[in-house]
Amino acid sequence: MKLNRPRNNQDSETIIALIDVVFFLLVFFMIIGRMDATAPFTVEPPIAQSGKDMPAGGATVAISQTGAMALDGFEMTRGELEAKLTIMLGQDETLRLRVNAHRDAELRHVLPLVGWAEGIGVRDVVLVVTPTPEP
Repeated sequence: MKLNRPRNNQDSETIIALIDVVFFLLVFFMIIGRMDATAPFTVEPPIAQSGKDMPAGGATVAISQTGAMALDGFEMTRGELEAKLTIMLGQDETLRLRVNAHRDAELRHVLPLVGWAEGIGVRDVVLVVTPTPEP
């Protein structure tokens, strides 16, 4: 007479224990890890000054939602705008540039202009914003 011994199904239990360990390790590292990238140096963001009067003088560049530009109320191309600002900076080295961009204007229209202005020597660029209305 031959008796069949029941098999031990311990293989499935060891895999379940391994999955539990991996899950706990994942949760542990998610809790102790930092999710954002940190800079290797101290970064102090600028402080917004809403509610204060705009500084007087300088030039105002308006940028529409589509990227059209105007300097002090006169619409012009980007090349004409850069030429005019270069002339204005030659006449006044302390030229202040105010950028009044439409709220839906893409950054690809705004940032290159600000970078270019900084490159030619404009030291003060003011971004015009609208404060959030109070309820």
